[in-house]
Amino acid sequence: MTRPLTNSADIHGLGLGRRTLLKGAVAAAATGVTMAAAKAASVTPFGQTGAPTQQTPLPLGPLPGSRYPDAHLESAKKGPPTFGPPGFPAFAGTMAVERVATGFRWAEGPVYFAAGRYLLFSDIPNNRIMRFSEDDGHCSVYRQPSMNSNGNTIDREGRLITCEHSGRRVTRTELDGSITIIADKFNGKKLNSPNDAVVTADGAIWFSDPAYGIGGFYEGIKADPEQDKKNVYRVDPKSGEVKVVVDDFVEPNGITISPDEKKLYVCDTGFTDGPDNPSHIRVFDLDVAGGKVSNSKVFAEIPKPSITDGVRCDTEGRVWCSVGWGDPNEDGVRCYTADGELLGKIHIPETVANLSFGGQQRNRLYICGSTSLYAVYTSVQGAMKP
Repeated sequence: MTRPLTNSADIHGLGLGRRTLLKGAVAAAATGVTMAAAKAASVTPFGQTGAPTQQTPLPLGPLPGSRYPDAHLESAKKGPPTFGPPGFPAFAGTMAVERVATGFRWAEGPVYFAAGRYLLFSDIPNNRIMRFSEDDGHCSVYRQPSMNSNGNTIDREGRLITCEHSGRRVTRTELDGSITIIADKFNGKKLNSPNDAVVTADGAIWFSDPAYGIGGFYEGIKADPEQDKKNVYRVDPKSGEVKVVVDDFVEPNGITISPDEKKLYVCDTGFTDGPDNPSHIRVFDLDVAGGKVSNSKVFAEIPKPSITDGVRCDTEGRVWCSVGWGDPNEDGVRCYTADGELLGKIHIPETVANLSFGGQQRNRLYICGSTSLYAVYTSVQGAMKP
C-alpha cells in the first residue's frame, strides 16, 4: 500500500480549501500529512510539479461570444429557443458553457464528491489527479504522482476508484487515505492499462482495459501487452475475483450503466487503430446479480474521424457522451435518448475526453476538454452512479 498526498479528513469529503491548507500547515504532522504533501496540494495547477505551461488564450468564465440562449448548445430539433434549445435538456433561459479551470496537458476521468463539493479529475501526462473546489473555484493538486491515472469513479461507500496507466491497475483510495489494489492481473498476466470504471449497487467494479496507456511514455510506461485481448472486466465485490465480461472490443474505453442498472454502455474507440475499426457506443443488457451482460448492439455511431471515449447517464436514462479527436465541429458533448435518438450537442473549443455530472443538485455537467475543465448547468440531474 502507498499513501496519497491527502489526509483522511479530505478523503472523507470535507475538502481542503486554500485557506484551510495554509492554516493547517503547522498541524500537518499531527494529521499524518507531511509538509511536502501540504505544499504539493496547494501549488498552482499549471504543468508537471507546478512548472508553468503555456495556457490557451481563452479566459475563464463563459466562452467568448456567449449570450443567452448560448449558441454553444445545439438542438437536433428545430423550434423557438426562448427557453433553451427545443427538445434538448438545457437549463431554461440563462445558462452558458463556462471554462472553470485551465493549464492541463490532458484532462480526463472526472468524478464529483458531493460531501466535499469538489470534482476530482486526472491530468494524465502530468501524472496527477486534480481537485476543483466548487465553492470558491479553487483548483489544486489532489495526488501526485498518480500512476498516470485516467478514469475515476466513486463507490457506494464514498471511496475513490481509479484506473491507472503506469500502474496497469485499478485501485481504491480508502477512507484513511491508504490505497488498495483492486485488480492488476488476469490469469496471472498484467492488465493492459485500465481506462474507465463504474460501480454497481452490489459493489462490483466494471472496468475497461484498452492498450492506450502502454503505447508510449507520454501517458504511461511503454510496454508490450500481456493480455491477448482488450477486455471489459468485472471485479466481484465479495471474492475480488476478476472476470472477463466482454472480449470482442477493439479498444474498450468509457463505461457507464443506466439508472435502473439494466443496461451497460461501453465506448469502442478502435478507430484510433485503423480506419475500418469502430467509433461508437455499444449497449448491453446487464445482469447485475449474475455478473453478466448479453444482447450487444450498437447504441450510437460517432461520425468518423471523431471518437467518443467518455459516457454518463442522467436520471431519465438519457446518454451523454464526449466527442473529439476528429472534426472540430464535433468537439464537445452529445446527448441521446435512451433509444439512441440524438437530442443535441454542446460545442467545446477543444477535444473532449470525458464528463461527469456534479453540483449540489447533480445538474451541473463537468466536461474535461484537453487543456481545460468546462461546466454547464442542465435541466436534468445526473444518475446517482457517477
